[in-house]
Amino acid sequence: MSALLWALIALPLGAGTVLGLGGRRVNAVAPLAATVVAAVTLGLAVAAALARPGVEAPLFTGVRAGLRVDGLSAVMVVTVAAVTTAVLAFSTAEFGRDENRGRFFGVMLLFAGAMLVTVTATTLPLLLMAWELMGATSWALIGYWWRQPHRAGAADTAFLTTRTADLGLYLAAGAAMAGGVGSLRLDALPHAGGAWLHVVSAGVVIAALGKSAQLPFSFWLSRAMEGPSPVSALLHSATMVAAGAYLLLRLHPLLTATDWAGPLVAWTGAVSALALGLVAAAQRDLKQLLAASTSAQLGFMVLAAGSRGVAAGTVQLVAHAAVKSGLFLAAGAWLTVLGTKQLPALSGAARGRPLVGGAFAVGALTLAGLPPLSLWAAKDEVLAAARSESPGLYAVGLAAGAVSAVYSVKALWYVTRPLPAGPAAGHGTGPAVGHGAEQSVGRGTAQRGTGHLARWAHLPLWVLTAAAAVLGVLALPGPADWLRTLLGARGEPSPHPWEAGVSAVLALAAVAATWWWLSRTPRTERAAVPWAQDWLHLERAAHTVLVRPVMGLARALAAFDDRVVDGAVRQLARGGSALSRLAGRVDDGGLDAAVGAVASGARRLGSWARRPQTGLLHQYYAQAVVGFALLTLIVLLVR
Repeated sequence: MSALLWALIALPLGAGTVLGLGGRRVNAVAPLAATVVAAVTLGLAVAAALARPGVEAPLFTGVRAGLRVDGLSAVMVVTVAAVTTAVLAFSTAEFGRDENRGRFFGVMLLFAGAMLVTVTATTLPLLLMAWELMGATSWALIGYWWRQPHRAGAADTAFLTTRTADLGLYLAAGAAMAGGVGSLRLDALPHAGGAWLHVVSAGVVIAALGKSAQLPFSFWLSRAMEGPSPVSALLHSATMVAAGAYLLLRLHPLLTATDWAGPLVAWTGAVSALALGLVAAAQRDLKQLLAASTSAQLGFMVLAAGSRGVAAGTVQLVAHAAVKSGLFLAAGAWLTVLGTKQLPALSGAARGRPLVGGAFAVGALTLAGLPPLSLWAAKDEVLAAARSESPGLYAVGLAAGAVSAVYSVKALWYVTRPLPAGPAAGHGTGPAVGHGAEQSVGRGTAQRGTGHLARWAHLPLWVLTAAAAVLGVLALPGPADWLRTLLGARGEPSPHPWEAGVSAVLALAAVAATWWWLSRTPRTERAAVPWAQDWLHLERAAHTVLVRPVMGLARALAAFDDRVVDGAVRQLARGGSALSRLAGRVDDGGLDAAVGAVASGARRLGSWARRPQTGLLHQYYAQAVVGFALLTLIVLLVR
């Protein structure tokens, strides 16, 4: 069984590495090879979900690396592999031969492999490794067209924001070690001793909220929309942004071990669902609308995790993965065909391309929470868990559900308008970002959409759409009991019939009111809400509160380094040079002169000593007589 688990993670990681390193040299085979690898991975994921294998290996002294497919990870590995397969199959029509398809498909597989390790890891060190790889590959995918500065900047913003929150996991790991959890097993984290338990909880909560684009980190998801549409369909549906919600669902015992973590997470999710729903409703860019709705829908999962609704959050996660990946692929299809992402310019898009339009309509109605589609049932499960915790949470969640109907029907209203009279009426306007169009943008130019989408590309789109429509069965009494048993979450509250009726009536009322208002209000009179369109000015606030002070401090420290520290070093160097010159002068004018004088005196003495040496005997006798005379005189004087 362990071989099955190793194969599940090794296949996408190994194939992704080969394709990524191959780059353009494997352009011809990369799309098909990546799709086949993803399909085989899906088969392995299904087998692993049924067999539930586990494996451990030594990592550090006293710490082991563990992988296991249990109830929650069984659901996640199948979801991740299925969405990856559908997105990669669709992507084969998105990138032309002049693109670096080997790099794109290779990094996509690497990302999927990292996500599979994330959802199966049983120890914090292995989770951290996969978490880091997931962050690095997401940065590479968002900034795929890195030659354009604004796209590279968007990737940097997304990476640095999530990376800052990710430091919470390192904080949690250190606190767990200090709190006596030497094994760093995820299921042992709630047993950290003393105040360290609160530090572990805080680190995990920060990392999860940042990865899932919850308040106040949400703005990074807006910038991430600069990446290709298939990247958004994979990263921002079932994988990257869902990783934070998964972590909270996985570690719900840690949230309940403290008296503050659960309520904080629940209220953050509820407020994020409502606030980001309003942001989505204010958008005029389709990808921005879908991005904001992603943060809002993830808020329901976070709300469920904080309310001890593990099964409810899991149903919401799985249903949203299918819905949002299908919607992003539909949006990418229109970007391919029409070369625009502005809602007013997409008038008639659904009528002009009925296959894509039908899939988008089903996805939008599901996202709106209309019965009997999946997110209606999933939201009711979440709201039931919220009601058991607090009536306030239930009320905010119910309002967020109504807002989700507003932004969903808004997108649907625009794309189902009557077909425009010609290109001048809206189609083909705006920057091109689709197949051919997106490729041109990637090279720094803009052009209209290609007007063509491969017919077989509709298959993965409709597979996801069908899944989005029917996954609500997981919330029906029989399947819901089975899922709770699978997840070990028996005893979680179920929605009462009146709750399902209230949410359905609110969703229908919101859909009708929004459709009526859009149909009767002239386009020029529709109020713009700058603070909502700009994602609550969160990025501006982050720059004001964090980036500018940090950069200002960095500049001040650089100036201090240049003027004080480096200045002191330079002055010390100048002093050393002056001292060396003085020492040189002392050496040349003093010591060296004294040595020269001694040598000169010795030479003179030697010269004087040579003068008596004439070789004449009578002179030697005369010198001896003089010497004896001097000695005699000295003796006489001394006495």
